[in-house]
Amino acid sequence: MTVAAVILAPSPADALADAEGTPAVRRIAAAAWAGGATPVVVACPDPGGAVAAALGTAGAVLADVPADATSTAALLGGGLRAATDLVAATSAALVWPARHAWADAETATTLIEAHGLMPHAVLRPACAGVAGWPALLPLAALLRVAASTAAGTGITAADLEAALDELAADGLPIRLVDTGDPGVTHAVTVRRAALPPFHGPPPPRDDVTAPPDVEPSAPPRSRGADSVAEN
Repeated sequence: MTVAAVILAPSPADALADAEGTPAVRRIAAAAWAGGATPVVVACPDPGGAVAAALGTAGAVLADVPADATSTAALLGGGLRAATDLVAATSAALVWPARHAWADAETATTLIEAHGLMPHAVLRPACAGVAGWPALLPLAALLRVAASTAAGTGITAADLEAALDELAADGLPIRLVDTGDPGVTHAVTVRRAALPPFHGPPPPRDDVTAPPDVEPSAPPRSRGADSVAEN
């Protein structure tokens, strides 16, 4: 089981958004790598080379995408091709919008571990009942989203939510994973110091055979202006 991370940014400005002194894409790459994702791929048009320079030695690979590839489908397709070229055994990927730079490495680890228990489900991290990002998509779901011609014209939460809604309508299971990480529901425009405390996933119980932090996904609670809707 190999889980990649595909970081999506429709423009260098999104990739380089300030995450309190660190470019957002570099912070995400470090969290994804530390959380166990491999390979870590950034899908972003980079005609001037600024994104590659910002990544430096962060352990991430910049996918080869056209300068006009700004849709969810185009960027995810390019990122997925790069990931599977690097590791043919890739079974899933963390789809990580670059505007959501505060999610912690522990959240990536929690999602990857849950994927081992439910390899065919889409996994959404949640905090206080609100679904967030990154989402872990198994390979079949990734291929479907990447092949979509109706995946929007930019990487916004609405585009990605619509793609997941289509998968759910077709019967693909989508599960919420309580990570206790407020970073999954807040965009980088919210200062990190303003986030609620990180609580971590709930501890396991002795009376269940499956992790209690993995539950069937009901329709997520409404997302506020400072949550996943802000991208």
